[in-house]
Amino acid sequence: MKKIILCAIAIMAFGFANAQKTRFGVKGGLNIATIGGADESNALVGFQLGGFAEINVWKKLFIQPELLFSAQGAKFDGYNGERDYTVNLNYINVPVLAKYYITKQFSVEAGPQLGLLVSSKNIEDEKSVDVAFNLGAGYNFTDNFSVGIRYTIGLSNVYDYNDRFDGYYYDNRYTNNVLALTAAYKF
Repeated sequence: MKKIILCAIAIMAFGFANAQKTRFGVKGGLNIATIGGADESNALVGFQLGGFAEINVWKKLFIQPELLFSAQGAKFDGYNGERDYTVNLNYINVPVLAKYYITKQFSVEAGPQLGLLVSSKNIEDEKSVDVAFNLGAGYNFTDNFSVGIRYTIGLSNVYDYNDRFDGYYYDNRYTNNVLALTAAYKF
């Protein structure tokens, strides 16, 4: 956790050093999350909220580190007459994106993300670190206000077990997958 926070601070410090080419902002929006690999998984609606820096590195190419609180998880159908249940996973996510402006208004972005689990509900043996990859696009309505869409593809397993759990064999990887619709304001 300390390493991730120090990394985020270092990225922000780099942004301050290049202040003439860096803009800071806040963003928030809607998450539509699932846990991939689970056939009975249904979408769970959550939210994300946080801040970002947009650092110009070359012409239309930017690096965009973010620090986000993200509510994720999934809804599950119960087995054999059991009640349906919801898995809630709350993360502090640190995506670092390469962002390219195709036009002044339209951008595309991609990059890795590291997530730290801060709380969970209705799940046992969950991993505290989540690794993912993001693909997205954005549209600037003004120099300050934009909207975006992003799909986060989970790369690491949500559960922390080695093939056997409660006597059952699991051969699937259960990953966080999130479609996010956001609005952002740059200062």
